[in-house]
Amino acid sequence: MQLITDLVKIKQIAEEKEVENDHFQSFLKHQNEKQIDSLIQELNESITPQIDCTNCGNCCKSLMIHITSEETVQLSNHLNISVDQIKEQYIEQSEQGQMIMNTVPCHFLTNTSCSIYEHRFTECREFPHLHKPHFIRRLFSTMRYYEICPIIFNVVEQLKIDLEY
Repeated sequence: MQLITDLVKIKQIAEEKEVENDHFQSFLKHQNEKQIDSLIQELNESITPQIDCTNCGNCCKSLMIHITSEETVQLSNHLNISVDQIKEQYIEQSEQGQMIMNTVPCHFLTNTSCSIYEHRFTECREFPHLHKPHFIRRLFSTMRYYEICPIIFNVVEQLKIDLEY
């Protein structure tokens, strides 16, 4: 399968396949979860290295990032400013008490790259979370990013082929 990384083309295809993808999600919910996890993880391992996320940055333009206290301290050390300054400039507290980045797109996005890439947050490092188990249980959140993430888009499209959907 030829990977598609052009964001305009991905968005166009996503719009064209909206109904198909709704049906595909229903189809997946009736599949063996462990088998789907295995397929997704294999696809993720083969597709992700072929896509340079620093040429995209779409996740940084659209995700609300949760940050841990430890990450706040690490960012403070990296930027050489106090934790209080970090919280004042970059973070807000959600109604549930979680710390989240206070802007979308992310403060640290420069063009399509992360300016703190080596020190980026866990949630950023783990996106798009295809290496994790229970893919079927995360379909709603994963498919929200199908049209903006070339990795998710290509993994899902290849999964359709592999499952002969």
